[in-house]
Amino acid sequence: MTGSTELPHEPVLTVEELQVGFSVGNRTIRAVNGVSFSVAPGETLAIVGESGSGKSTTGLALMGLIEKTKRIRISGRVRLKSKIGRVCDTLELPARTLRQVRGNDIAMIFQEPMSSLNPVYSIGAQIAEAVALHRKMSRADSLARALELLEQLGVPNPDKCLVSYPHQLSGGMRQRAMIAMALSCEPRLLIADEPTTALDVTVQAQIIELLKQVQARTGMAIIFITHNLAIVSEIADRTLVMYAGEVVESVSAADLFDRPRMPYTAALLQSLPRLDVDRPRAAKLAAIPGGVPNAGALPSGCRFHPRCGYFLGSTCDAARPPLEPCAPGHWVRCHRWRDIGDFAA
Repeated sequence: MTGSTELPHEPVLTVEELQVGFSVGNRTIRAVNGVSFSVAPGETLAIVGESGSGKSTTGLALMGLIEKTKRIRISGRVRLKSKIGRVCDTLELPARTLRQVRGNDIAMIFQEPMSSLNPVYSIGAQIAEAVALHRKMSRADSLARALELLEQLGVPNPDKCLVSYPHQLSGGMRQRAMIAMALSCEPRLLIADEPTTALDVTVQAQIIELLKQVQARTGMAIIFITHNLAIVSEIADRTLVMYAGEVVESVSAADLFDRPRMPYTAALLQSLPRLDVDRPRAAKLAAIPGGVPNAGALPSGCRFHPRCGYFLGSTCDAARPPLEPCAPGHWVRCHRWRDIGDFAA
């Protein structure tokens, strides 16, 4: 499939030409434009890019959490293979059926747990609700399952956490509670949207390790949405780099760091502090000039060209470059990738 490597197993999720557009006046602003990828069982796909690149909108669309209206248009195909082997297009499912799929076959860890958790219900009640709905358990059994999950996630004093409310927990504990809720029914696919944002590095490492342990035990596929490329090196098998609503590079996690071909990807990597590179003490990290363009005022041609150090007039601004293969399992959206070659690791 376009922008994807060949997978060893039949995919859990296959996304084809996903588009999310918002009507403003007589215009349609596309926050996500033609995104395609697949995720296999036991695989972790990272989606990276700056804020405003369309990462979270993609995740919400996959979950069916963006409601189609006269002003919000969603198109493409999102084929999900359920636990019982049935393949369905989540974009076409009626709301009642979609509620049965969410939590059971596909689940999401949201970016900010404090605003995602219900402040008037205890942590135990919120985790147990999903278990009772999808596994048809009694309240007592559902709460027992919630307690078991909190224990597995390394929550200290899980009995106390079970009866606590979101505001009574630290950020790390709330994030663990969100993970417990998402994992409560052992979904085939987990979408983790910036699950380590605003957490210290120690808690980040703990959460990443917890996700990897659960994945190893259950074979769950993970879509990990982040702007933190350091985390990608720890958890991802493959990476999609997004910019201004579209995929600009699709590559294995190893080649992302060793052989990036898109100037935007290389610029993101050059802005990272590195311990294995000698720098003068006074040297500053490279920064990408400007910012992600407004979705309502996108530049012509390559959307990155106003910020790109390899811009070539009448080429980069003339037409939108296609997403094309540059190596086995490696796709890039750049007019000049053949001229530029590999960037330095």
